[in-house]
Amino acid sequence: MSRYRYRACDTRGNIVQGQLEAANSGELDARLRARGLELLSGKPAPAWAGRFRRRIPRRELIHFCFQLEQLLDAGVPMLDALADLADPGEGDSHAAMQALATDLRAEVERGQPLSAAMARHPQAFDDVFRGMLRAGETTGDPASVLRQIAADLARADEIAAQARKAAIYPTVVIALLGGAVVVSLTQVVPQVATLFHASGETLPLPTRMLIGFSAWFGQYGWLPPLAFLILAAGSSAIASRHAGFRLWLHALALRLPLVGPIRQRLALARIASVLAMLYASGVTVIDALTSAARATPNLAIRAGIETAGAHIATGQGIASAFASTGLFPRLVTRMLHLGEQTGRLDNALGQLVYFYERDAREAIERLQAAIEPALTVAMGLLMMWIALAVLGPVYDIITRLPV
Repeated sequence: MSRYRYRACDTRGNIVQGQLEAANSGELDARLRARGLELLSGKPAPAWAGRFRRRIPRRELIHFCFQLEQLLDAGVPMLDALADLADPGEGDSHAAMQALATDLRAEVERGQPLSAAMARHPQAFDDVFRGMLRAGETTGDPASVLRQIAADLARADEIAAQARKAAIYPTVVIALLGGAVVVSLTQVVPQVATLFHASGETLPLPTRMLIGFSAWFGQYGWLPPLAFLILAAGSSAIASRHAGFRLWLHALALRLPLVGPIRQRLALARIASVLAMLYASGVTVIDALTSAARATPNLAIRAGIETAGAHIATGQGIASAFASTGLFPRLVTRMLHLGEQTGRLDNALGQLVYFYERDAREAIERLQAAIEPALTVAMGLLMMWIALAVLGPVYDIITRLPV
């Protein structure tokens, strides 16, 4: 199939432009008619055009999973359910999601299972999503798997929203503080320094330090940002070519103060959730670990899961295999050991998800509570130093003026 760029007209006479996959122009016209659009023009898109497709928002995926699960659970056939999701009459549905549902319906109509149809859209459905749905299709109950996927995506979206909310205040304060410092160093301090030098007064040490730093910043202030950009670009280039360096960077990210433990908890919660859902769906432990390893972008954790999977394949127990990697906390191995003993590994993993998600939320709240006063104090001290370094000599000069 090829990707086409098209111009079409809807029932209200509005011109709609976009991209759509089709075998030929006839199928393109048929797909657009299914959406209630009249094709005006269409031509094959360049090969690079598919690389810049926007990712589907997580909340739209949650909405898609919830609606599809409800329709399937009510006994609606898969093709009819996808047709309902592709209906442009649904005003609350994302346009890209409607286009995606149309493509999925076309693939399913050709005889492909839904998980295989989703493989054509990796920007929307990752390996874990497709693997879990494939397991649901194998057991004949995709609706329950979609319900679990929607719940997992909802929890991830809630934590991500909490993290974004916690980052708003520090970002605003740092931006304002940085702007105020730059204006002070480049505009205020040089003018005041001219006045001080003309007075011939001996300046205190804080003032001399401020004037010296202002002079340096005016000449070489561009060096730190340039050095940071060079370091970031160089690290990215090296990481793209050397897997060992890339693995080291990902391991370093887990050891960063404050944010490292939060990232690790969130990654482990996501992995445990995927393992629990796949295991409950009847997927073998080895296959579940293979899919769970793709649930995190952190290569250090992924390598640890793959190592544990290799140990399990040789006959080692699940808990001891994870403990032998030296990467996972003691809580993980204890819960896995409990699940092995009771024969209810999915329940133990579910408890692990609860603990780590709760710890991540509490850690984000603690970090937010600590950052706000710390930034306020830092901003106050910095502005007080600049004010005293400038106003102190000005006051001395004024007091020495003849009355």
